[in-house]
Amino acid sequence: MKFPLAFINCFNSSSDATETNQIIPYETGGRRFQRFSVFSYKELKAATHGFRASNIIGEGGFGSVYKGRLQDGTFVAVKVVSIELESMRGEREFISEITALSNIRHENLVTLRGYCVEGDKRLLVYDYMENNCLSQTLLGEELNRSKFTWELRREISKGIAKGLSYLHEEVNPHIVHRDIKASNIVLDQNFTPKIADFGLSRLFPKNISHITTRIAGTLGYLSPEYAISGHLTRKSDVYSFGVLLLEIVSGYPVIAFDIERGEHFLVNKAWEMYNNGKLLELVDPVLNGEFCGDEAVRFLKIGLLCVQEIASLRPKMSAVIKLLSSNMEEGINITQPGILADLKMLK
Repeated sequence: MKFPLAFINCFNSSSDATETNQIIPYETGGRRFQRFSVFSYKELKAATHGFRASNIIGEGGFGSVYKGRLQDGTFVAVKVVSIELESMRGEREFISEITALSNIRHENLVTLRGYCVEGDKRLLVYDYMENNCLSQTLLGEELNRSKFTWELRREISKGIAKGLSYLHEEVNPHIVHRDIKASNIVLDQNFTPKIADFGLSRLFPKNISHITTRIAGTLGYLSPEYAISGHLTRKSDVYSFGVLLLEIVSGYPVIAFDIERGEHFLVNKAWEMYNNGKLLELVDPVLNGEFCGDEAVRFLKIGLLCVQEIASLRPKMSAVIKLLSSNMEEGINITQPGILADLKMLK
C-alpha cells in the first residue's frame, strides 16, 4: 500500500509527537481525514500503570492491548505495536490501521482516538470496549456462552455484517479487512459489535476487482483461493464472515481436535450436517432450545453460503444483511464449501 507524502509527514516530527493530546488534522489530494489526538508515551504509560501485565485485555499479532484511564477519567484501550526492525512489520500495520480508520465512522467499527509516535515506539488508542471480544466471551467458557441469548447472537451477527458491508460497498476506496475473526470483534457496554484491528487491511481503488498481496490472516478463517493464489477480493472477507457466523450460532471452535477424528474444521462439520438434514443439531446446546429453530438454521445456511468454494457464488455483504433479516429461505442454493486443510497449499 502506498501512502501520500502528507500522510507520512504527520508522523515525522518528534517534537510534535511528545505534546500531550494535541490534535493533528491533515489533508491530501482534496481528501480530508478525521482528526486524531496525539498522545505522549508518558501519558499512556501512566494511563496503563506502566503497561502493567494485569492491564492486558488482548493480544494481537503485532502487540498487546492494555486497558488505560486518561487523566480526564476516560477509559481507553491502548495497543502497543511491536516493530520488527528488519522487515518493518508492525510499522506497516501501524500506518495501515490509521489509514483505514482515518476517514470512516460506523456504529459497527471500532473508533480510533489517536496515536503516539516517539522514537521507535508506536501506540494506538481506541475507545474502551467493556465486554471485550467474541473469542473471550461468547466463544469462551460455557458459562460465558450461556449469557449470550439467541436474540443477542442475532443482533451481533447483523451488526458485524453491517460493518463489513459499509467497508466493502459504501467506503471509497473500498476496504478489505483480511482478518475477520472472533478475536477481532469487540463488544461495547451494550454488546454492540465493532470490527477491530485494521493492521492487515487493504484499500481497493474503484473498479479494481482484486489485488495480489502476501498471505495474511488466520487459519480456519482464510478463504482457500486467497491462501493459494494471493489474489485478495472482498469475497475473501465474506468467507471469513461465514466461518464466524457458524461459530456464533454453534458455539464451536473453528478448528477442533479429538482423538477419533484428529483435526477437523467447523465448516466441514456444518456441511456434513447440512447434507444430512441435521443443521438444527449444530445450534449451541447452551441455549437449551430457547431460540427460533427456523431462524437459527437459516443463519447456519447463510454461513455456508458465504464459505462456498467458488468465490463468485458467495453473496455480497449487503445481500447477507438482507438474508439475515428475511424470513424467507427460497433461493438459497448452497454448493460445497472451500477449506484450506493443508498448510502446504499456502502461497
